[in-house]
Amino acid sequence: MTHIIVEGCLGEVYAACVDVCPVECIHPGPYKGEAFMIINPEVCIDCGVCLPECPIGAIKGSADEDPAWAKINADLTPAFKDNPKVTPRAPNDPPHKPTNKLVK
Repeated sequence: MTHIIVEGCLGEVYAACVDVCPVECIHPGPYKGEAFMIINPEVCIDCGVCLPECPIGAIKGSADEDPAWAKINADLTPAFKDNPKVTPRAPNDPPHKPTNKLVK
């Protein structure tokens, strides 16, 4: 079962997960007018390396944890997969949205 990125990433895009992914399955792009990241479910090998890298906990270990966002990741993959990588933000950079909190 693939990992997924959920709503917490919307407008945040810390992107530290991109640097550690061994199969390059995490891609940026716009969603609902904001920057977002997705995990390509066809490429993710479920290694878990990305999970501790997200400072706001926006990566879930299984599509079963949030089926709606799993579908969004899958649906956005074709549009996002060829986008250029983004420069990661510092993990201690405060979240842009007040609903997000640093978990590290």
